[in-house]
Amino acid sequence: MTQTTRHVRRIATAGAFGAGSITAVGAALTGLVIGQAMLARRIIPMAEAPPPRCDGRYGTDHDGEPLTVVVLGDSTAAGYGADSARKTPGGLVAAGLAEQLRRPVTLHCLAVVGSESRGLDPQVERALELGPDVALILIGGNDVTHRRPVSEAIRHLLQAVRALRQAGAEVVVGTCPDLGTIQPLQPPLRWMARRWSRQLAAAQTVAVVQAGARTVSLADLLGPAFTAEPDRMFAWDRFHPSGDGYAVAAAAILPTVVAALTDDDRHGRSGLRRGEGVRSLADAAIEAVERAGTEVSAAQVAGRDRGPAGAWAQLRRRVWRRTEHPTDPSHVRLQQEQQASGWSSA
Repeated sequence: MTQTTRHVRRIATAGAFGAGSITAVGAALTGLVIGQAMLARRIIPMAEAPPPRCDGRYGTDHDGEPLTVVVLGDSTAAGYGADSARKTPGGLVAAGLAEQLRRPVTLHCLAVVGSESRGLDPQVERALELGPDVALILIGGNDVTHRRPVSEAIRHLLQAVRALRQAGAEVVVGTCPDLGTIQPLQPPLRWMARRWSRQLAAAQTVAVVQAGARTVSLADLLGPAFTAEPDRMFAWDRFHPSGDGYAVAAAAILPTVVAALTDDDRHGRSGLRRGEGVRSLADAAIEAVERAGTEVSAAQVAGRDRGPAGAWAQLRRRVWRRTEHPTDPSHVRLQQEQQASGWSSA
């Protein structure tokens, strides 16, 4: 058993709501949760139309060789709920990347609505034919809602990341969001969905960083904004984000994509904000799940990749300031500011 597998299993089983745990709280709770899940499926509409196609060239006013970006994953990656291509995660990141690097970007969105992690295999096969410079993967929500084993979901994600990295692509994974923020879910199903999704996100972080890629924790990133302005931040189905909701997620993901392509985020400890720094990878994964917008990447301590507790990892929390056009990353600039608290989008 590899070190990655051991860490993933440790996180996946720590405090999990498995069959034994559900039995322990009684058959009545089990029946309640099943009933709530059936009700939620009736309340949350099925996809009625495909998301906007965001494939194409961005930053056409810039010179230079175009960067090739591929987006893989599920309905969130595809931008279901957005009303235009520019408001999908792919469109937002591609436009922002072109603006940040002053280069044209060619975007290919290969994500499939309803996809689970096991659905990444054909998407990766197509992506490899395109020779991407960077791949963005958003996956995991459907694994949680369909109660797929964490080990199964991680195995497919790990295969995808390794194949892309071996082909020379940088990879950024937005980990499973906190499904406990979804309005149609009621306690105790909401509490269990939160637990399950955070378990998967932590396991995703361990596997992805061990495979040489970076993660960004989405966690409950959209929760506070959705609570404050649900009509604006949710799509019509009250389950998927709207274009404005996707803009919040893109603002957290984009700086990590920029850093992955430019490798410009190396800095000494004097440049770290509070809450940032080097941890064991297992500890970093658990901490990132609790703090939305946290980037986790591989690190070294004294020239070594590993310590007594396993691989080293670095946590970063990036700060974005948005101008009067919050849904258009061409109007977004990265601010590396000292903040007493961690990540914020001022």
